[in-house]
Amino acid sequence: MADQRILVVEDEEAFVEALTIGLTKEGFQVDVARDGAEALEKFAASEPDLILLDWMLPRISGVDVCREIRTISKVPIIMVTAKSDEIDTVVGLEVGADDYITKPYRLRELVARMRAVMRRFEETAPPVVDEYQPVVVGDVSLDVHRHEVRVRDELVSLPLKEFELLQLLVENAGRVLSRDILIDRVWGHDYVGDTKTLDVHIKRLRTKIEDEPSAPSRIVTIRGLGYKFERPQQTGSNS
Repeated sequence: MADQRILVVEDEEAFVEALTIGLTKEGFQVDVARDGAEALEKFAASEPDLILLDWMLPRISGVDVCREIRTISKVPIIMVTAKSDEIDTVVGLEVGADDYITKPYRLRELVARMRAVMRRFEETAPPVVDEYQPVVVGDVSLDVHRHEVRVRDELVSLPLKEFELLQLLVENAGRVLSRDILIDRVWGHDYVGDTKTLDVHIKRLRTKIEDEPSAPSRIVTIRGLGYKFERPQQTGSNS
């Protein structure tokens, strides 16, 4: 089996050198890009198995690089940031990053996250499907085959992880799913990141599919247990 190829996008030479040495020792093939424009060029040329993408880059920002790559690929992306503000985390996840890590970090933790994200990517590679009927719960329709979500027949755009989270909730509508189940199924059973990642994704989903995100009626919190996608209440019955 060939070594997994990592594209390191980083403009600080000290980090470039340390990552190249450390990741090579861990058995990875390492390509390096030192700005956003070079990152897009090397991504197209090398087809990496994972991108380690710095937040602050010359020419094109890490966020814009992530957004651009997500229009054509689901390759795993881990954002690296020197900041720990929640808004940075939200933006990174919203544009499609699979995980994030804050500088300074330990190589062991970074490698664990990389392998977890890549394993999750391999496990969830979609099978070939000839026909697929959308899952419909109330006025929410989710089509996995086309990667489309509609609310009251209006198309709603979702990044990959938000889509996967909503899919899990909708397919189990009416059932309470614990936080552990949601994290395991969407991020993988060996996910080692911040558990607040789940809350960030739930918050973003609510802003996109709820009529009143501050008083959600579709994705509801079951205190002490987890979350549930509510089925619509029946307004009457025929005898």
